Amino acid sequence: MNPYEQKRRWKFLLLAFAIVIGGVSLWYSNYLVKGISAAERTRAEVWALSNKKIVEITDINDDYITFIYSIRDSLSVPAIVTDNRDSIIYWKGLDSTKTNYRLEAENVVESPVYTRKTYDPVYFKTQLNEMKAQHPPIIITKDDGEKWFVYYKDSPLLTQLRVFPYIQLTVIGIFLLIAYLVFSSSRRSEQNLVWVGMAKETAHQLGTPISSLMAWTELMKSKFNAEDDPLILEMENDIKRLEMVADRFSKIGSKAVLQSHNVYEVVSEYVKYFSVRASDKIKFMVTGDKEIEALMNVPLFDWVIENLLKNAANAIEGEGRIEVHISDHLAKNQVYIDVIDTGKGIPRMKFETIFQPGYTTRKRGWGLGLSLSKRIIDNYHRGQIFVKDSEVGKGTTIRIILKSGMTYEPATS
Repeated sequence: MNPYEQKRRWKFLLLAFAIVIGGVSLWYSNYLVKGISAAERTRAEVWALSNKKIVEITDINDDYITFIYSIRDSLSVPAIVTDNRDSIIYWKGLDSTKTNYRLEAENVVESPVYTRKTYDPVYFKTQLNEMKAQHPPIIITKDDGEKWFVYYKDSPLLTQLRVFPYIQLTVIGIFLLIAYLVFSSSRRSEQNLVWVGMAKETAHQLGTPISSLMAWTELMKSKFNAEDDPLILEMENDIKRLEMVADRFSKIGSKAVLQSHNVYEVVSEYVKYFSVRASDKIKFMVTGDKEIEALMNVPLFDWVIENLLKNAANAIEGEGRIEVHISDHLAKNQVYIDVIDTGKGIPRMKFETIFQPGYTTRKRGWGLGLSLSKRIIDNYHRGQIFVKDSEVGKGTTIRIILKSGMTYEPATS
């Protein structure tokens, strides 16, 4: 199984597991809320009946009255008793500064006159509306047929319990997100060290055989008087290409100086080199504006074009066409290089995956070409590379976006 397919499956499994945990947590919290809510409603009903009983008491002993009052006072949640016209008969657990009668002084300068003020009607109306929104009323029918309506609020504990699982899941989610970002950053740093170390070691290892090949070609030219031999010239071209490859690897992890170059000339030169070494059934074309210049490091950018052309050529079975189209967007100060092939195409869900290290569809592929290309464009050229369009069975277009201009500061990895 492809490692990225396996990785995707693990992500889905972990996501499903997290959803199950969250769902169970919410269900259990809701179960507790319903239980506490039912208990509070029962206490509110008992409180309402006790109030009714107190009103009905005419000739009962003191112990019984004390018992009824103790039941009435046991309710721990705010409550209001009204008649069928919403006139307030009794209340409990509300703000005493807004519900109790009070004496206020008037004409303090001469001699204070105290006036009895009633409770705040706006406060009562607000509380009553809140209680109506939370629970249906408890209806008490008196002996004379009059109905009382008892409204009550949830206790602070119940309110907190309703909100707690959401706060808990949010905190856990934030923690997991921070942990993921930290570990991802650490993993990318480790990958960067591996990239740099492998690249510099490769450049070092290539140095000796390249020097030997250069010496052998010079010896062959002098010994066989083959200065203009086409085979020797092609060998020299390949040696120069090897020198460029070694130079590319040596630049990984170092500052890459970007300079303004004619994009059409740079691309055409490499396409010419590559087309000779590709299948005769594939037609190569370079189209677009021949005067556009972009900021690039030619050895590294050639590496990107090489990887894209190789992937395009491998995607074509039999006859096909590979076109590199060059255009620009003056308003955005950007240059577009589109590599278009008539290969087998890429499924839309793989548009991002193909740029990840290790992803390949070939049995003998390492899956590093496109990943390296993205790294070179993103980190060194401060540009973009992505699948612009693709259709299975018809072909793919990969777009590179570079900055246009004549000067640029060195970029670091």
